[in-house]
Amino acid sequence: MKGNAPVTVTRLQEMKRRSEKIVMLTAYDYLLARLLEEAGVDLLLVGDSLGMVFQGQETTIPVTLEQMIYHTRIVARAARRAMVISDMPFLSYQASPEEAIRSAGRLVKEGQAHAVKMEGGREIAPTVTRVVEIGIPVMGHIGLTPQSASAMGGFQVQGRTPEQAKQLIADARALDEAGAFAMVLECIPSGVARVITESVAATTIGCGAGPHVDGQNLNAYDILGLF
Repeated sequence: MKGNAPVTVTRLQEMKRRSEKIVMLTAYDYLLARLLEEAGVDLLLVGDSLGMVFQGQETTIPVTLEQMIYHTRIVARAARRAMVISDMPFLSYQASPEEAIRSAGRLVKEGQAHAVKMEGGREIAPTVTRVVEIGIPVMGHIGLTPQSASAMGGFQVQGRTPEQAKQLIADARALDEAGAFAMVLECIPSGVARVITESVAATTIGCGAGPHVDGQNLNAYDILGLF
Protein backbone atom coordinates (compact mmCIF):
# COMPACT_ATOMS: atom_id res chain seq x y z
CA MET A 1 0.00 0.00 0.00
CA LYS A 2 1.31 3.43 -0.90
CA GLY A 3 -0.48 5.26 1.89
CA ASN A 4 -2.41 8.52 1.79
CA ALA A 5 0.45 10.99 2.08
CA PRO A 6 0.49 13.46 -0.83
CA VAL A 7 2.96 12.69 -3.60
CA THR A 8 5.72 15.30 -3.59
CA VAL A 9 9.04 15.78 -5.38
CA THR A 10 10.79 14.31 -2.33
CA ARG A 11 8.44 11.32 -2.32
CA LEU A 12 9.18 10.65 -5.99
CA GLN A 13 12.91 10.73 -5.29
CA GLU A 14 12.41 8.19 -2.51
CA MET A 15 10.34 5.97 -4.82
CA LYS A 16 13.11 6.08 -7.44
CA ARG A 17 15.72 5.08 -4.86
CA ARG A 18 13.57 2.17 -3.72
CA SER A 19 12.79 1.13 -7.33
CA GLU A 20 9.10 1.54 -6.48
CA LYS A 21 7.27 1.93 -9.77
CA ILE A 22 5.42 5.21 -10.35
CA VAL A 23 2.09 5.55 -12.14
CA MET A 24 1.15 8.65 -14.14
CA LEU A 25 -2.14 8.88 -16.02
CA THR A 26 -3.51 11.70 -18.16
CA ALA A 27 -6.91 13.21 -17.35
CA TYR A 28 -8.72 16.42 -18.28
CA ASP A 29 -11.89 16.43 -16.16
CA TYR A 30 -13.03 16.12 -12.56
CA LEU A 31 -14.93 12.83 -12.85
CA LEU A 32 -12.10 10.80 -14.36
CA ALA A 33 -9.50 12.50 -12.17
CA ARG A 34 -11.51 11.54 -9.07
CA LEU A 35 -11.67 7.90 -10.17
CA LEU A 36 -7.92 7.86 -10.82
CA GLU A 37 -7.26 9.50 -7.47
CA GLU A 38 -9.34 6.83 -5.73
CA ALA A 39 -7.42 4.14 -7.61
CA GLY A 40 -4.15 5.40 -6.13
CA VAL A 41 -2.50 6.98 -9.18
CA ASP A 42 0.65 8.84 -8.18
CA LEU A 43 0.70 11.58 -10.82
CA LEU A 44 -2.19 13.18 -12.70
CA LEU A 45 -1.05 14.81 -15.92
CA VAL A 46 -3.31 17.42 -17.46
CA GLY A 47 -1.97 17.09 -20.98
CA ASP A 48 -2.29 19.47 -23.88
CA SER A 49 -3.39 16.33 -25.72
CA LEU A 50 -6.82 17.53 -24.64
CA GLY A 51 -6.73 19.43 -27.93
CA MET A 52 -6.99 16.12 -29.77
CA VAL A 53 -9.06 14.11 -27.28
CA PHE A 54 -11.53 16.79 -26.09
CA GLN A 55 -11.48 19.36 -28.88
CA GLY A 56 -11.07 17.17 -31.95
CA GLN A 57 -7.98 19.02 -33.14
CA GLU A 58 -5.38 17.34 -35.36
CA THR A 59 -2.52 18.35 -33.05
CA THR A 60 -1.87 19.89 -29.63
CA ILE A 61 -0.74 23.21 -31.15
CA PRO A 62 -4.10 25.10 -30.95
CA VAL A 63 -4.45 24.58 -27.18
CA THR A 64 -4.20 27.84 -25.25
CA LEU A 65 -2.87 28.69 -21.81
CA GLU A 66 -6.37 29.70 -20.70
CA GLN A 67 -7.70 26.28 -21.66
CA MET A 68 -4.91 24.54 -19.78
CA ILE A 69 -5.61 26.62 -16.68
CA TYR A 70 -9.29 25.68 -16.83
CA HIS A 71 -8.74 21.93 -17.23
CA THR A 72 -5.96 21.88 -14.64
CA ARG A 73 -8.18 23.60 -12.10
CA ILE A 74 -11.00 21.06 -12.42
CA VAL A 75 -8.59 18.10 -12.25
CA ALA A 76 -6.92 19.62 -9.18
CA ARG A 77 -10.26 19.64 -7.37
CA ALA A 78 -10.24 15.85 -7.43
CA ALA A 79 -6.65 15.41 -6.26
CA ARG A 80 -5.93 14.64 -2.62
CA ARG A 81 -2.88 12.40 -2.80
CA ALA A 82 -1.84 12.60 -6.45
CA MET A 83 0.50 15.28 -7.74
CA VAL A 84 -1.14 17.37 -10.49
CA ILE A 85 1.16 18.28 -13.37
CA SER A 86 0.03 20.65 -16.10
CA ASP A 87 1.40 20.80 -19.64
CA MET A 88 2.64 24.20 -20.74
CA PRO A 89 1.06 24.67 -24.17
CA PHE A 90 2.81 25.71 -27.36
CA LEU A 91 4.29 29.25 -27.23
CA SER A 92 3.62 29.67 -23.51
CA TYR A 93 7.31 29.18 -22.66
CA GLN A 94 9.44 29.05 -25.82
CA ALA A 95 9.71 32.80 -26.45
CA SER A 96 11.60 33.72 -23.28
CA PRO A 97 12.29 32.58 -19.71
CA GLU A 98 10.25 35.53 -18.47
CA GLU A 99 7.18 34.43 -20.40
CA ALA A 100 7.72 30.88 -19.16
CA ILE A 101 7.76 32.13 -15.57
CA ARG A 102 4.50 34.03 -16.09
CA SER A 103 2.80 31.07 -17.77
CA ALA A 104 4.00 28.55 -15.18
CA GLY A 105 2.97 30.91 -12.41
CA ARG A 106 -0.56 31.14 -13.76
CA LEU A 107 -0.85 27.36 -14.05
CA VAL A 108 0.15 27.06 -10.39
CA LYS A 109 -1.74 30.07 -9.03
CA GLU A 110 -4.94 29.89 -11.10
CA GLY A 111 -4.87 26.26 -12.20
CA GLN A 112 -3.68 24.93 -8.82
CA ALA A 113 -1.08 22.70 -10.47
CA HIS A 114 1.66 21.27 -8.30
CA ALA A 115 4.14 21.26 -11.19
CA VAL A 116 4.39 22.07 -14.89
CA LYS A 117 5.75 20.14 -17.87
CA MET A 118 7.80 21.51 -20.77
CA GLU A 119 8.84 19.80 -23.99
CA GLY A 120 12.43 20.03 -25.15
CA GLY A 121 16.00 19.27 -24.14
CA ARG A 122 19.18 21.32 -24.00
CA GLU A 123 17.56 24.29 -25.70
CA ILE A 124 15.08 24.81 -22.85
CA ALA A 125 17.43 23.96 -19.96
CA PRO A 126 18.06 27.64 -19.08
CA THR A 127 14.31 28.24 -18.98
CA VAL A 128 13.80 25.21 -16.74
CA THR A 129 16.42 26.60 -14.37
CA ARG A 130 14.67 29.97 -14.15
CA VAL A 131 11.26 28.44 -13.44
CA VAL A 132 12.68 26.07 -10.83
CA GLU A 133 14.51 28.97 -9.17
CA ILE A 134 11.22 30.70 -8.39
CA GLY A 135 9.89 27.56 -6.72
CA ILE A 136 7.86 25.83 -9.42
CA PRO A 137 8.77 22.15 -10.00
CA VAL A 138 9.35 21.31 -13.66
CA MET A 139 8.94 18.00 -15.46
CA GLY A 140 10.82 17.72 -18.74
CA HIS A 141 9.73 15.85 -21.86
CA ILE A 142 12.12 14.48 -24.50
CA GLY A 143 12.00 11.98 -27.34
CA LEU A 144 8.82 12.39 -29.32
CA THR A 145 7.57 15.85 -28.39
CA PRO A 146 4.07 16.37 -29.83
CA GLN A 147 4.36 20.16 -30.03
CA SER A 148 7.21 19.76 -32.54
CA ALA A 149 6.13 16.48 -34.12
CA SER A 150 5.85 18.03 -37.59
CA ALA A 151 9.53 19.00 -37.48
CA MET A 152 10.37 15.41 -36.55
CA GLY A 153 8.57 13.93 -39.53
CA GLY A 154 5.44 13.00 -37.61
CA PHE A 155 4.73 10.77 -34.64
CA GLN A 156 7.74 8.46 -34.92
CA VAL A 157 10.15 6.71 -32.58
CA GLN A 158 13.12 8.94 -31.74
CA GLY A 159 16.72 8.03 -30.87
CA ARG A 160 17.10 5.02 -33.13
CA THR A 161 20.56 5.94 -34.49
CA PRO A 162 23.68 6.17 -32.28
CA GLU A 163 23.89 9.92 -32.89
CA GLN A 164 20.24 10.50 -32.03
CA ALA A 165 20.64 8.39 -28.89
CA LYS A 166 23.63 10.48 -27.78
CA GLN A 167 21.62 13.65 -28.29
CA LEU A 168 18.73 12.32 -26.19
CA ILE A 169 21.08 11.34 -23.37
CA ALA A 170 22.67 14.80 -23.51
CA ASP A 171 19.20 16.39 -23.41
CA ALA A 172 18.25 14.33 -20.37
CA ARG A 173 21.41 15.26 -18.51
CA ALA A 174 20.92 18.94 -19.34
CA LEU A 175 17.38 18.88 -17.95
CA ASP A 176 18.61 17.04 -14.86
CA GLU A 177 21.32 19.63 -14.26
CA ALA A 178 18.77 22.41 -14.82
CA GLY A 179 16.75 21.10 -11.88
CA ALA A 180 13.91 19.16 -13.51
CA PHE A 181 12.49 16.80 -10.91
CA ALA A 182 11.26 14.34 -13.54
CA MET A 183 11.10 13.83 -17.29
CA VAL A 184 8.88 12.01 -19.74
CA LEU A 185 10.71 9.76 -22.20
CA GLU A 186 8.33 9.31 -25.12
CA CYS A 187 8.75 6.84 -27.96
CA ILE A 188 12.43 6.06 -27.56
CA PRO A 189 14.25 2.69 -27.59
CA SER A 190 14.21 0.89 -24.25
CA GLY A 191 18.01 0.69 -24.16
CA VAL A 192 18.33 4.46 -24.46
CA ALA A 193 15.67 4.94 -21.78
CA ARG A 194 17.63 2.64 -19.48
CA VAL A 195 20.85 4.62 -19.92
CA ILE A 196 18.99 7.86 -19.21
CA THR A 197 17.26 6.46 -16.13
CA GLU A 198 20.58 5.30 -14.71
CA SER A 199 22.31 8.59 -15.61
CA VAL A 200 20.00 11.16 -14.03
CA ALA A 201 18.73 11.92 -10.54
CA ALA A 202 15.34 12.95 -11.98
CA THR A 203 12.47 10.50 -12.07
CA THR A 204 11.95 9.07 -15.56
CA ILE A 205 8.43 8.39 -16.80
CA GLY A 206 8.20 6.25 -19.89
CA CYS A 207 5.61 6.59 -22.60
CA GLY A 208 6.42 3.94 -25.18
CA ALA A 209 9.99 3.71 -23.87
CA GLY A 210 10.15 0.18 -22.52
CA PRO A 211 10.33 -1.16 -18.94
CA HIS A 212 13.64 0.33 -17.78
CA VAL A 213 12.21 3.56 -16.39
CA ASP A 214 11.04 4.74 -12.98
CA GLY A 215 7.38 4.93 -13.97
CA GLN A 216 4.93 4.78 -16.84
CA ASN A 217 2.47 7.23 -18.36
CA LEU A 218 -0.65 6.39 -20.32
CA ASN A 219 -3.68 8.39 -21.34
CA ALA A 220 -6.61 7.24 -19.22
CA TYR A 221 -9.03 7.81 -22.12
CA ASP A 222 -6.94 5.46 -24.27
CA ILE A 223 -6.88 2.82 -21.51
CA LEU A 224 -10.68 2.90 -21.33
CA GLY A 225 -11.02 2.73 -25.10
CA LEU A 226 -12.74 6.11 -25.25
CA PHE A 227 -10.35 7.64 -27.77
